[in-house]
Amino acid sequence: VQLQASGGGLVQAGGSLRLSCAVSGRLFSSYIMAWFRQAPGEERKFVARITRNDGSTKYADSVKGRFIISRDNSANTVALQMNSLKPEDTAVYYCAADPNWRVGERSTSYDYWGQGTQVTVSS
Repeated sequence: VQLQASGGGLVQAGGSLRLSCAVSGRLFSSYIMAWFRQAPGEERKFVARITRNDGSTKYADSVKGRFIISRDNSANTVALQMNSLKPEDTAVYYCAADPNWRVGERSTSYDYWGQGTQVTVSS
């Protein structure tokens, strides 16, 4: 399974970005998908996840109400729409896949990872 994240960039505070993650393989629709982020000097942190069946979602408190995670099972993609961005959202963002239905927020719950895409929010 390979994950390819894209869509990062530089944006001013208050702006928006949309990240996308393309996933290889025939079993995408069975994976729980998530986004994590890692700022310099910090550990990788959970941002959002979406389940495989009913598409239910969960968000970190820091992004709730501003970010939206979605998936397109026909295209094998998961997206993260990021609105009202803040400087503290600056980080490398990673998409991740959990094929084993662990339904977790820890990075250890996810077996497959994309390469990361940089998001920088200027004040």
